[in-house]
Amino acid sequence: MKIIFAGTPEFAVPALGMLIQAGHEIVMVLTQPDRPAGRGMKLKASPVKVLATQHQLYVVQPATLKDAEVQRHISEISADVMIVAAYGLIIPTVILNMPRFGCYNIHASLLPRWRGAAPIHRSLLAGDTETGVTIMEVVPALDAGAMVSHGSVPITEFDTAQTLHDALSNLGAKLMLAAMTTLEKNGKLPATPQDESLVTYAHKLEKSEAAIDWHKSALEISRQVRAFNPFPVSQSTLRGEVCRIWMATSIISNIKANAGEIVNVQDGISVACGEGVLRITELQAPGGKRMDAQVFVQGHSLKIGDTFTAE
Repeated sequence: MKIIFAGTPEFAVPALGMLIQAGHEIVMVLTQPDRPAGRGMKLKASPVKVLATQHQLYVVQPATLKDAEVQRHISEISADVMIVAAYGLIIPTVILNMPRFGCYNIHASLLPRWRGAAPIHRSLLAGDTETGVTIMEVVPALDAGAMVSHGSVPITEFDTAQTLHDALSNLGAKLMLAAMTTLEKNGKLPATPQDESLVTYAHKLEKSEAAIDWHKSALEISRQVRAFNPFPVSQSTLRGEVCRIWMATSIISNIKANAGEIVNVQDGISVACGEGVLRITELQAPGGKRMDAQVFVQGHSLKIGDTFTAE
């Protein structure tokens, strides 16, 4: 089959890699334009472009797919199918209708739960016990297409947005590869419509959500810390400086202390919350590096009674 692959970030790389390795004919790779990055703000290619270039694939980087010339160019490819994985641009209906067998997306949630921009983060924040990947038909409405297949992964108390991202990226690649094998063999992919009554939306993260409210429960704050690792990273003020909290887990405790007060500096930094205690195991001072909590304690002479406060 002739496949157009549309993807941009690291999440999409395993899927493209597996399709290449399996011998599928990737006739076009759509990815977003190079962006300025780093201190020198030099143009940087997307991870998908890097992989595609390594395999001498045809790469196209339009700023929009609404342009008539871009649409004509895609139409001339006469693709059998389009695969989408975190592409980042709206795909007009006219393009969705171009491939012979349609267009399929790798979505990082167990649809219909968590349609939208930040499904991994929202599942962590909500305290879901599992998440997963859904292979779905792409339709004009947001993540509303019929579901082809899905796979799940458990969410543990140590998972972060990054660990789940990596697990779901690889799972999605395997599911899409299996779907394309079925499509090539049978010429169609059976799909099940989503139950609209079960839909939830994963709204885009706002930086303002990164501030820690120590009056919340330790369990809630732990979810926040792990959901915002590696971005935008949860924050709290300590001795007048804003610290970034990278990793923390909750502890059931009857300790009586003010919210935000440090109650133990052994085996991490234990902080009293509205309910329970948060054990911080990795954090970062302004201008410093991420470090183990015990190293941080020694370097900053932290003691019981010191207090984290809202910014």
